Formats: sequence, structure tokens, C-alpha cells
Amino acid sequence: MFRPEKTTSADFRTDYATRADFCAALERDLRPLYLLAFLLTANHEKAEQCFAMTVEEAQKEQTVFKDWTRSWIKRSLVRNAVRLVSPMSGQSSERRDLWTLGQAEGNRGDEINTVTQFPALERFVFVLSMLERYSHWECSVLLACSTKKVAQCQTRALLRLSKTMVFPQVGVRGPDLVEIPA
Repeated sequence: MFRPEKTTSADFRTDYATRADFCAALERDLRPLYLLAFLLTANHEKAEQCFAMTVEEAQKEQTVFKDWTRSWIKRSLVRNAVRLVSPMSGQSSERRDLWTLGQAEGNRGDEINTVTQFPALERFVFVLSMLERYSHWECSVLLACSTKKVAQCQTRALLRLSKTMVFPQVGVRGPDLVEIPA
């Protein structure tokens, strides 16, 4: 008549992402992840290398909750891009490519190319803070710099962007009122 309630012990192994979960997330988000890698590295070869490193790490990872799979992949991709580019080194000799996926992209290709022309640290800060919505603190941790440096780079990147944007209301380029400090 009365049966003791069966306590369900959580099978923690089912809470963790499997290789199949990682593969599904990587396949589902292939284009946006590659675009993120390209925006960070500004180079197709390095973007591919970054993506491959992320896939390799995902195949080895066994301690990520299923619900965190997508964010883990993105964070891993960012860390790999930081390793490949070393934005804090200040190297100015990086080879930058143009984003060319065809005419279907429209003006988006021009916007991507504009961002890839930023100096490496400004580009990383812009992409991470403005496009990916990472906090200044998260950016500073990932880039191994101060939050003050992140804020300065974000400001410089936004000023650079404003100088290249065409404002539709008046059809002219952004204001040249502020000089961008190096």
C-alpha cells in the first residue's frame, strides 16, 4: 500500500557534456565561432588554427556541465586567440586578412574589415567588451591587463570606429573632432 519513496540520486555523469554535446554545439555555432575567431585574430589562417585548437580542447574536456557547453567553447576560443595573437605584446607586424565571404554579406564585410584594422589590443577589447558583452574585469583577466587599460582601449576603439562610420542621416563620415592617442 505505502511504498517508501525512492530517492533519486543524481547521476552526475549525465549532467556533464559529452563529446557529442560539444560536437553538436560546435556544428550549430560554426559560423559565429569562426567569425569571432577571425575578428580576434584578423587572419584566416590563425582563425582556423584557433578554431582547431578549441575543437581539440573540447574533445579532451570532461568537466563541463551541459548547460555551459556553448559558453565554455566561446571562452576557450577567446583564450586560444589570445595565445595566438598575444595582444599585450604590442606587435604591429601581424598579417591581417580581409573578410571575404562574397557579396551576400553586404556592408557587414566592410564593418568586419574595419574592426580587423584596429591594433590587436584595441581589437580584442572592442570585440570582447562591445560585441561579446564581457565586463571590463573579464576582459582584463583574459588579456592579463588592468581594467583601466581595458577602458582606455575601448575608448580608442570606439573613437576609431566613429571616424570610419558613415552616418545615414547626413551621409558623411564620423567627426574628426577628437585625435586618437596612440
